[in-house]
Amino acid sequence: MPFIPHTPEDVSAMLDAIGVGGIDNLFDEIPAGLLNGSLPNVPEALNEMQVARLMTERAEADGRYLSFLGAGAYEHHIPAAVWQLATRGEFYTSYTPYQAEASQGTLQLVYEWQSMMASLTGMDVSNASLYDGATAFAEAVLMAVRANRNEAHRVLVPSSLHPHYRATLKTIVGQHGIAVVEIPFDTESGRIDRDALEAAAAEPFAALAIAQPNFFGVLEEPDALTDWAHGKNALVIGVSNPMALALVKPAGEWGSAGADLACGDAQPFGIPLSGGGPYLGYLCCKQALVRQMPGRIVGATTDLDGRPGYTLTLQAREQHIRRAKATSNICTNQGLMVTASAIHLSLLGLKGLESAAAASHAGCRKLLEKLIAIPGVEPVFASPFFHEAVIRLPVPVAGVLEKLLQQKMLGGLDIVPYYPELGHALLVCVTETKTSDNLDQFSDALANAIKESPC
Repeated sequence: MPFIPHTPEDVSAMLDAIGVGGIDNLFDEIPAGLLNGSLPNVPEALNEMQVARLMTERAEADGRYLSFLGAGAYEHHIPAAVWQLATRGEFYTSYTPYQAEASQGTLQLVYEWQSMMASLTGMDVSNASLYDGATAFAEAVLMAVRANRNEAHRVLVPSSLHPHYRATLKTIVGQHGIAVVEIPFDTESGRIDRDALEAAAAEPFAALAIAQPNFFGVLEEPDALTDWAHGKNALVIGVSNPMALALVKPAGEWGSAGADLACGDAQPFGIPLSGGGPYLGYLCCKQALVRQMPGRIVGATTDLDGRPGYTLTLQAREQHIRRAKATSNICTNQGLMVTASAIHLSLLGLKGLESAAAASHAGCRKLLEKLIAIPGVEPVFASPFFHEAVIRLPVPVAGVLEKLLQQKMLGGLDIVPYYPELGHALLVCVTETKTSDNLDQFSDALANAIKESPC
């Protein structure tokens, strides 16, 4: 909210109405031993002008950085209308719309978002949302295991999938007795190693995950992989940066029958980079799996007078409190992020998304050309990519990034901690927000940082 509207008189009137002497009495059930008491390190309250001055000073101290970071968090242009509308009170303060008769606006918005995500992924159904891409992927794996007729409890996951997604998956499904088998990538192409994949299929498995693009920005060959997995009676989970789907074939169209599930993070659609979150997981599936889907699903109908209406469908509210019998115990609805994402998608439309995706891809190609012209810098993989790519430096990456940071540049992600076998590897990303001057500025700064760094 832009301000707190309650005056002392308002507060007093509300307390009188409920027969309470003071605000502290509202919390008298908390044992005294658990109360903090005074807060000596908290400064005195500031007025609005003082707060604005303080926050301006801190923002200026942080500075504005030219960012070439990606790896799951992307700096795309967000039209001003997105958050001007999303922070209206009727959206900003609403929660899951259990009471359809009082929540038609929110329900319609969620329905429209689901429709757009289902269309973008080529799937039949989308849920409302999940925490983030990593937990959406874990939910997709749980769905696949429940639905697989082989009753196999193994899933094949490429090691080129985002490291955080893989770590989250192991944390969640490890308690379900599901074995996560990591498939190595080919060091020349950056794609799934097909020989290793064949070896892993010697035992039955429930699902194969395909990242498109993968963590390296590399585009896989999902048609052949999807048909191969289906030939093994396994399901296919497509994990995608949704911005890429404006240009590349969506999961629902892979192979002869399409992938069975699609998931990822919708952060590129209207969600700003805000110090680690929030994010917005999407999860879509084919109609045959809809009963296995966790989270909220909004459906459209008509009332007795023929007017359109919207409601939560396929599951009652009690579904979310059924403990072991629930489809999930970890999902929640990122309603405000869905609101922003739906507005963002509506404003851009398919042509706008294609334009942003194409500009991001073109910018990454231009940057890569400039970077590999620097002595000692080389591309790591030879495959097509979207708007991220891995380069190898002649010197340690950490020191180079520190020098760039001193020039207010976020020079990419050091992936040595995740993939030490790739050497001094740096993942760089370009979005439509970067100009030709930005690319030149970064290229020159990287060249200088390499020269100044010890081998």
